[in-house]
Amino acid sequence: MDPVHPLEILHSHGDHDSVDVTSWVSVCPRGLWKVQKKQTHKESQQTVSKSGYVTPRSAGYCPRLGSLCQVRVRLKANMDETENSVSDKGNEKLAIQSDQSVTEVTEAVETAFPRCQDSVLQVPLGDWTTLRLGEGQCDITEACLEGMRAGEKCEMLLSPAGNVSVPAEEHLPLCATVELQAFTPGKESWEMSPGEKWEWVKSHKERGGVRFRSGDVWGAADSYSRALKLLITLYGHVRELEKKGKEQEAKEQRDTSSGDETQHLPSAHEFKTIKAELHSNLSLCQLKLNQPEQAKASAAKATELEPCGAKAWYRLGQACQKVNELEEAKQAFRKLLELQPESPAALKALKDIASRERETNIQLGLRLSKMFS
Repeated sequence: MDPVHPLEILHSHGDHDSVDVTSWVSVCPRGLWKVQKKQTHKESQQTVSKSGYVTPRSAGYCPRLGSLCQVRVRLKANMDETENSVSDKGNEKLAIQSDQSVTEVTEAVETAFPRCQDSVLQVPLGDWTTLRLGEGQCDITEACLEGMRAGEKCEMLLSPAGNVSVPAEEHLPLCATVELQAFTPGKESWEMSPGEKWEWVKSHKERGGVRFRSGDVWGAADSYSRALKLLITLYGHVRELEKKGKEQEAKEQRDTSSGDETQHLPSAHEFKTIKAELHSNLSLCQLKLNQPEQAKASAAKATELEPCGAKAWYRLGQACQKVNELEEAKQAFRKLLELQPESPAALKALKDIASRERETNIQLGLRLSKMFS
């Protein structure tokens, strides 16, 4: 499940500035939303401050994975004639923030604001705040930041994509602005070490569990998908370490990690187990989001990776039931009974399938009797 799906990019150029209009679909706790972003790129410079932040006076580049971004998001409906004075005060506040140490900002990120089921934008509106790019706190805002430079501002229109419940008092499309004051340098995924990627995988998996337990199923699916994307890139490293053997692996990690625990990679068995768990958890999310075909594919991958995973077999059976593939569903539930002979869920599911099949046979018999009577 991709968190962001680009749909359209248009470019236009003035004398000194260029304007991009981009469309994509983002995920939030309320479902999928279409985003249309208009951004003007100005010919400005950026600099790196003493605290490590990229500020609006430099050679330009954009935030990347892991960048701490000082950002403000505002709804256009809340922006009145006093916007300029408010903006000036905000910029003064950010000038002070820019001189803070990266450690101080990191501590603020660790006590991040919770996601809200009733909100499209998962950031405090109107206030300067700090987001770590790649964590998926607010997918819409992060997608905007990926194409921005320090000091830039963009406008966006937000509208539901698909069956999303919207309060009657909410006027659509929503119009908002995103401002990026400064950010710390990050990395592209291909620039990250295997150990750094593994740490991101674990944090995404943990975040997915927290979100699912809070009822944020869309957010949980997003986190599990992000974890899987990074985990796949580690396969070659894990397999190579397995070939070299444990002794050689330990020696190389001592030589390269300098005592940094984050450099340690999972064993081949742990890699396969984590990947199976991620696919299984993603399947559960997709079932709850009424995406049975995707849930079936995810659960099938989980059972291939971990044939003894009872939860994955149960979710595969559920998905097959929803797409009316009853034989495949029975096979999945029977496999679950092999692993857990007294499983009430598997026994009940098989009983339900038998009842459905009897009803289908009765209906078929009635139609045939009418046809030949």
